[in-house]
Formats: sequence, structure tokens, C-alpha cells
Amino acid sequence: MRRALSCLALAAAAACATGPQKKAPLPASDAETPTPSSRAGGGEAESKADSKSRAELDRALELARRGDYTSAESELRQLVNRSPELDYGWTDLGVVYEREALPQQAERAYRKALEIRPDQEEAWSYLARLYCRTGRASQIEGEIRSRIQQSPDALGMRTALVFVLIHDGKLDAAADEAKKILKADERNVRAMQFLAQVYYRQGKYELSKMVLENAKAIDSKDAATFNELGLVNLALKAKPAALENFKQAVALKPDFAEAKNNLGALLNESQDYDAAIRELEGAVNAAPDFAQARLNLGNAYRGRQEPSKALSQYQQVARLQPDLADTYFNLAILHLDSELPNLQPVDRLQAAISYFNQYRQKGGRDERVDQYLKDAAKAIEKEQRRAERERKEQLKKTPKASESNEKGQEQSSPTALAAKVPSDESAHPTRSKKKAGSRKRPTVVSPNTPASNQGADAEGAPAPKRASSGKLAGQEN
Repeated sequence: MRRALSCLALAAAAACATGPQKKAPLPASDAETPTPSSRAGGGEAESKADSKSRAELDRALELARRGDYTSAESELRQLVNRSPELDYGWTDLGVVYEREALPQQAERAYRKALEIRPDQEEAWSYLARLYCRTGRASQIEGEIRSRIQQSPDALGMRTALVFVLIHDGKLDAAADEAKKILKADERNVRAMQFLAQVYYRQGKYELSKMVLENAKAIDSKDAATFNELGLVNLALKAKPAALENFKQAVALKPDFAEAKNNLGALLNESQDYDAAIRELEGAVNAAPDFAQARLNLGNAYRGRQEPSKALSQYQQVARLQPDLADTYFNLAILHLDSELPNLQPVDRLQAAISYFNQYRQKGGRDERVDQYLKDAAKAIEKEQRRAERERKEQLKKTPKASESNEKGQEQSSPTALAAKVPSDESAHPTRSKKKAGSRKRPTVVSPNTPASNQGADAEGAPAPKRASSGKLAGQEN
């Protein structure tokens, strides 16, 4: 199979190239995906939670972990209706709304949590990520700065601000804000993670790793630290260590979409497509709008020779991020190499050429495209020649078929049937068989070059598999 280049996600990011390696890009706005947690918020409101509220929350969290978001939403709505002062209940309800692709309802729930507890870190964090994902980063940055002026000691707000600044590529400002948090709270793990991300993007990988190791020493159960360590280790070319980091992150937080995506991406690279699909399906179930995970999932399906499923994922990525160039590269490769239902070979190959052109229009610069376009043109010529041979063979067979039909009609007519009497020919069965045999023609099977062989130099010879194009999920090129 043409080698698939994987998309890895952050909280920090590692470079993945479409062709030549590029500098470490900026993080995606949706990392990390919000996750319901019974510890979200806490404080005075949490101490007021009675046993019934706690039981409702626990049931809702378990339902969310199993992916039953409709039931989780119902449980959480009952919880906040009974105990509207429980800020973390509103935060978790917002997370479930996000999993159900209901961003407006999610925003209202996060803001309700912040009305109850203005410095709840999780609610600010998830609200900031939601705004960044929906193209409103500057709006939420202005709101957070205004609120910080009113409450300078509100570290939850500052943490959300750091995320927004990193999202916008304002790395120096993000580092300054992270250091302010650490000056006030030297054991603040989230601030350490963000500072490590800044160092990573500045190419200071060893410094980034040192900060993350410090964070791990403070809290060895924080999944985000392991996810980011994995990405830094990839940048340091320590792939086995990175793989273990991602596995640890998933073990600590089974619905951690970014970590599952990253693990799936590395499994794709090792061509363990069954395992990759398990992780990547988990990632998109946890975060339905996680475009990079869907891109990787499409590559995994293609690796497992399931082109229809791959096509479905690529099409969803194109809807989620219409300007993501790598999607069109992958669509082009899929159409170039794979048979697709309800699509004739020439139409399929012409679609591949169209997708390659869209890839370039979106800014793609993979050097292999020129050769792939030549492969597609050559395959179209072969398919047209094959179709012409089939047409000619059909024309040759048509007169014989007509002659055979006429003879059959003559023999089946009443006159012919009435005339059937023993004859000289029936007295010589050997001669009769010879004449019957002389009317038979061998069945001609026209050559049918498989779709995966269309790029071969010799007709019918298999073509080498092409690499998918991608970038590390959670990273902008």
C-alpha cells in the first residue's frame, strides 16, 4: 500500500510532512476534546451535592464514557434541574452537548457554570476551545482579558487565555501568561503543559520535555501530559517512547480523542490497520467533528481495503474543513487506486485528476502529484483501449449470434419439427457431432485490469501502492 502519512493531535504537536518535512506547526483549536469529569468545578457547590445528585452524576458520566450521549444528557438535565447550583453538572452537560454536535447549547451550559463559579477552570477552558473551533478566538480573548482585569487572581481564566494565545500563534504572550500562573501556583500542571507546548512550537524540544517531566512528577495520572510527551518524543525521533506515551494517555483517559487519534496514527504507519481502526473509531465517537481523526480513519480503512468506508470518512472531513488540502490528496489517491461502487473506471480516474487539482488549489505542494497525474492519464488510455477491444469483440460475435438465432428459429418451426425423420446424418453420429462442434466459438473474456493496477507500466501488472497525504492532526501546516 502507498504509505499513509498520519495526522497526530495535540495538546502539543509534532511535524508530519506531505513530502518534505516542515517546521512544527501551530496547534489545532480543538485539542484537547472536552471530557466529562466528576471533579470539574468542585468548590463550595460540590460540597452541597447530596447522595442523589452524586448518583445521577456518576450515571451520566458512565453513559458518556460508553458513548450514550442521549441518555447522559437526560441524566445531567435532571441533575441540574434538581440542583441548579452544581456548576460542574452544567460543565459536564456542556461537554455532552458538544459530543452531540450542539455547540450553542454547549456554550449556554458552560456560561451557566461560570455564572455559578466565575473562575471554574474547566468551564473556561472548554468555552475557549469552543470559540476557537468556531472561528471566534479574538472574541473570547477579549472577553477573558476583560474578566482578568476585574479578577487578576483568577487562574482559571488565565489558563484559558494561554490556550487561546497558543491557538493564535502568539507564543511569547502565551509563555508570559503561563509563567504568571506558575508564579502564583508553581505546581499548576495545566500551565506547565501549555508552557511545554510553547517551547515545542519554538523548536525547543528538550526544554519542552523537561517541563513535561516536571508536570508528570507532580501528577502522574494526567493523560494530557503523556499525550504531549508522545508528540515531543516523536520530534526527538524516539518513536517507541512516543508510542508508549500515547498508550499511557489512552489508558488513563479512555475517551481522550486526541491521544486515541495519535495512537491510531502510529498504528497506521506500522500498517496495523485493525488496531488503528479501533483507536480511531473511538476518537471520532468521542469527538464527531475531529477532522484529523476522520482523515486518519479514512487512511486506515483504505489500508484494510475498505474503500467505501474510506470515501465516507474523507467526504466528512471535506465537509468539516473544506480548505484542508490533504483531504483532496487522499480522495485523489483513493480514486486512483481503488474500485468504488457505482463508478466506472474512466470516471473514477478522471475524479482522481480533479481531486489532485483541488489539492493544489488548496495550497498542496506534494512533489509526487505530477507522477500521479501521469499515472491517471496512462490508466485512462489503457481503460479506453480495453473498452475499444471489448466493443470490437462484441461486433465480431454479433453476426454469429444472429446466425445462430436464425437457425434455432428454423429448427423450432412447426415445419421443421414435422420434417424430423431418421436421416443419413442421424445414422452417422460421429459426423453429426462434428458439425455441431463446428458451430461453437470459444467465449472471449476481455482483459479487465483491476483498479489497483491502473498505474502499472505493463497491462495487468500491479502498481505500487501510493502514500496518503496527511498532516499531524491537531496541527496546522
